[in-house]
Amino acid sequence: MKASAWYSRFAKLSARFCGRPRVFAFALFVILVWLVTGPLFGFSDTWQLVINTGTTIVTFLMVFLIQNTQNRDTEAIQIKLDELIRATQGAHNALLDLEELDEETLEAFRTRYEALASAARKGQGQGRVDTGTPEA
Repeated sequence: MKASAWYSRFAKLSARFCGRPRVFAFALFVILVWLVTGPLFGFSDTWQLVINTGTTIVTFLMVFLIQNTQNRDTEAIQIKLDELIRATQGAHNALLDLEELDEETLEAFRTRYEALASAARKGQGQGRVDTGTPEA
């Protein structure tokens, strides 16, 4: 098994596991235990360092796991949207894979669609139907 496939699988399972209410409850329990032990340790620097180090390590690792899961989910959504565009009669295939375009080209598409939306809103105000394609 490739390392990237292993990591993706691990990240997906970890993100699912860590998102469960029981895991949140466990994390809350750890914090409460830490708080209760504060007086026992005189709220010492070491006592504070334990929670700071633990939360920093967990946060650092979770950022990578969550980012991997988010990237995969975003790519899947983009593919699904591309398929909807491809399968819709009258849709503009030039809109496929927009997320890969440079900022200038993306801005040009956005400006074009803002103008179409504005014209459609004006048309609605004049009683025109807001369906179909702009070319029709």
